[in-house]
Amino acid sequence: MLKKIFLLLGLFGVFCGGMEKASAKGVNLFAYSRKAPETPVYTPYGKARRLQDFAGNFLIIVFWSKTCIPCIRELDNLNTFVNRTADSGIKAILVSPEKDWLTPEEQKNFLARYGADNVEFYVDRNAALAKDFGIFTSPHTVLIDQQSMEIGRINGAVEWDDDNVIEEIYRLKAIHS
Repeated sequence: MLKKIFLLLGLFGVFCGGMEKASAKGVNLFAYSRKAPETPVYTPYGKARRLQDFAGNFLIIVFWSKTCIPCIRELDNLNTFVNRTADSGIKAILVSPEKDWLTPEEQKNFLARYGADNVEFYVDRNAALAKDFGIFTSPHTVLIDQQSMEIGRINGAVEWDDDNVIEEIYRLKAIHS
């Protein structure tokens, strides 16, 4: 138990250090994981997906909004992160409020304009998943392990393409596999 606490404290220090440039307001790695909500999010064309559908992957869920400047600034970094971690068992997705978009094409074009054309994106109808997580600000990132358990959160923007951040995500994945 003590070893786990020291490991989490060490990871917290490295994670925070790697994200100082990104103005992360807070990283919270939980001492004990908890079950992720089963609330669905929706593909641009209306297909429901639950977080459990991503089981087997280390899932990074970035809650964002098109009216949030820090959210927009991290889109191209997140795209680079997705490209650099492809086929590694790490999956990053964007979840935005459904009310932000008139059409799926509008959302797709917006993401392409800001350099995030390789990031999977979903909409959160009535902000149901955000509410179930207790998230009311953006950007806000939730970290889900391969067994669909929430292991931590990041409040604020992240410089996703920073080598220290990428390395730390790989470490978290290895610890929680």
